Amino acid sequence: MNTKLYVLLAAGVLALSACKNESADAAADAAAATEQAADAAATAAATTGDAAATAADAAGDAASAAGDAAAATVDAAAAATGDAAAAAADATKDAAANVADAAKDATADAAGAVKDGAAKVEEAAKK
Repeated sequence: MNTKLYVLLAAGVLALSACKNESADAAADAAAATEQAADAAATAAATTGDAAATAADAAGDAASAAGDAAAATVDAAAAATGDAAAAAADATKDAAANVADAAKDATADAAGAVKDGAAKVEEAAKK
């Protein structure tokens, strides 16, 4: 926007300076300068439009990247949850195996104690 104002200001200054000079060449120069100023203003407007389009594209790309990052975060969280569930399942399986081993050992110890007790009862009965 500022570029347009400077271009139009320059065209106005050139046009005014041409009005003071009464020669035909000066008027032609002023007309050419005005035309160049108008072309420059058009170019500046096109450049501004291109820049706006580029900025909009960049904003769209940034939004897309943010969406991709959010999706990746969700995927990572799901994978971590799955890993945690697998680890919990393994820990539960290990704990169950430990409980089973402990129960087996306790049963064996109890059976041994019963056997020893029965042997003592039998020995006492023989006396």
